[in-house]
Amino acid sequence: MSWIREGELNLIEKLSANILKAGPMPKHVAFIMDGNRRYARKRQVERQEGHTQGFDKLAETLRWCLNLSIHEVTVYAFSIENFKRSKDEVDGLMELAKQKFIRLLEEQENLEKHGVCIRVLGDLTLLPLDLQQHIARAVVATRTYNKCFLNVCFAYTSRHEIANAVREMAWGVEQGLIKSSDVSEALLGQCLYSSNSPNPDLLIRTSGEVRLSDFLLWQTSHSCLVFQSVLWPEYSFWNLCDAILQYQFNHRPLQKARDQHREGQALQQYEADLACVADLLQHHGNGKPLDAQRRQEALLNYTASREERVQNFLGALQHKRDSFLTDLTSQAALA
Repeated sequence: MSWIREGELNLIEKLSANILKAGPMPKHVAFIMDGNRRYARKRQVERQEGHTQGFDKLAETLRWCLNLSIHEVTVYAFSIENFKRSKDEVDGLMELAKQKFIRLLEEQENLEKHGVCIRVLGDLTLLPLDLQQHIARAVVATRTYNKCFLNVCFAYTSRHEIANAVREMAWGVEQGLIKSSDVSEALLGQCLYSSNSPNPDLLIRTSGEVRLSDFLLWQTSHSCLVFQSVLWPEYSFWNLCDAILQYQFNHRPLQKARDQHREGQALQQYEADLACVADLLQHHGNGKPLDAQRRQEALLNYTASREERVQNFLGALQHKRDSFLTDLTSQAALA
């Protein structure tokens, strides 16, 4: 099964999509694709068949999203917690993932046609080396495509992601790229695996569970959360439309909350910069108070230097991550 199914919506689906698109549409939708194992039990088939049906449903859902002008999708494919499942099930999931990433490389022409950039978010070092290499090849092969984005969270939990972001900032301080005073809520967000993506507008969880299961906890603080009872392999276009309607009903208060949070972050950064400038003037001044104009100049100079440090650090961090993937692809080519 292809990663993205070809095909158009039927007439009724097209009509419904056009009505939906008259309102505010989510640009980025995240899915917790839950219910594959329950689907397998319901159909009295092997668990692995449930997971295979779940992947096929992802391909169909991506087609719906493209037809609805939703250009970014993030999916929870494999949690670090899933390593606690039986060895047979984990091995089966690793093999399924390997097959799907090999298939992705075989259909690169189709991904290029649609401009699909594949990103894999998570701790790849927890995975078998051959799977790491297939993932790296897929990510590197599609990294320049920019019409739409599929983020696959694999070997991922949000707490692991946040802890890793803190380690990355500590690395930046140790390397002399940033100062400890540069660390902020905004910078932590820029160190997450998902830093190249806007936060999801809408998060959907299937199977009737009403928890996030350690998925995008940081990124969904101002997202619309929709919990649906349908099992993931049975998900339909109409389930997606229902979730988008719920997003539209709640769009205005969500947007207001995002704007307030953005303004609050900017104010926090301004106050932090003021405090740093005051501390610098106290330690390096001659004891005479500066007039308002010179204090403002000092603030502007400090802010500019902080922003330059942060951008240099983020560039070095991206280079480190890109090099990790490039090294994996090189190893795969030599194997």
